[in-house]
Amino acid sequence: MTLKKIQPDKDKLNRIVTDARRNQELREQSYRGQALKLYPWICGRCAREFTHTNLTELTVHHKNHNHDDNPSDGSNWELLCLYCHDNEHSRYEETRFGNSQSGRNTVSVATHNPFADLKNLLGSKK
Repeated sequence: MTLKKIQPDKDKLNRIVTDARRNQELREQSYRGQALKLYPWICGRCAREFTHTNLTELTVHHKNHNHDDNPSDGSNWELLCLYCHDNEHSRYEETRFGNSQSGRNTVSVATHNPFADLKNLLGSKK
């Protein structure tokens, strides 16, 4: 049995490379691309460092939570890892809407004390 060597389609490869370069240029023009050029690839909260292999886990956070506010100097951006970014938005939602999404303040207060009668229970074992 002989294996047949497959020749790559050079036109297809050229299109792939051209598309990849064009997409990279578009990304660099986006606010994410700009922020990645302006700031070191480190999470602004937990200080986790990023490389090309895990850069997709580094996000751009808008400090004022307005995604349309993208000054070219990056003053409204900070780089956060996925986890810190999610935490930041959760904290923002809690302060904006209270403790629940419906706008009601539903803080539950513990009323049961499991150790209330512990002294008597321990004293009866003599």
